[in-house]
Amino acid sequence: MRDPVSSVEGVMAVMPLANVNTDAIIPSVWLRTATADLGKALFGGQRYDEHGAERPDFVLNRAPFRQARILLADENFGCGSSREAAVWALAQFGIGCVLAPSFADIFYENAFKNGLVAGLIEPATYLTLKATADAHADAPVFRVDLRSTTVTGPDGLSHAFRIPASRAQALMRGDDEIAITLRETDAIEAHYAAARARADWLFPPALERARTS
Repeated sequence: MRDPVSSVEGVMAVMPLANVNTDAIIPSVWLRTATADLGKALFGGQRYDEHGAERPDFVLNRAPFRQARILLADENFGCGSSREAAVWALAQFGIGCVLAPSFADIFYENAFKNGLVAGLIEPATYLTLKATADAHADAPVFRVDLRSTTVTGPDGLSHAFRIPASRAQALMRGDDEIAITLRETDAIEAHYAAARARADWLFPPALERARTS
């Protein structure tokens, strides 16, 4: 089980680039030790120069975006390799939600497995949210609500985002994959019973003892 998430509210940082890959999100050089500070490593190639000093023009190195809770990204966010550490780095930095017109499939799955809200928005909504964030750069505080599937900006206007209902429910309950499976115990047992009735030769006694022990 995880902490339930029904909303994410806070500063929204904008990453106005399409096809941001997982190596950009978490460079492999930061993955050499199990104790790496992945939050510090987030977008390390852009955040730091060759001497390890912060680049002042990078969005996450500027106030108020050092405390960003929401990331607004362009299409195909999280493409490239399947490294789950990309999601870990976002979460350890403090990002609780990424909004984008599209996500790479594996990143999208990894996000939900780790309790990160990944909301799909229309391209026009991306442009509107970006303009709103730019217009309120001193206090770009947004609220992402899973119950209403809306994101509300500092201008008070709300915009829809998409998330599968089952994913939203799991996030709001704090369910991980084990909890999701356990909720389906009755359906799983019903499936086994129906399968045994159709083809009992598929269920030798040794297999049944192993399954129920």
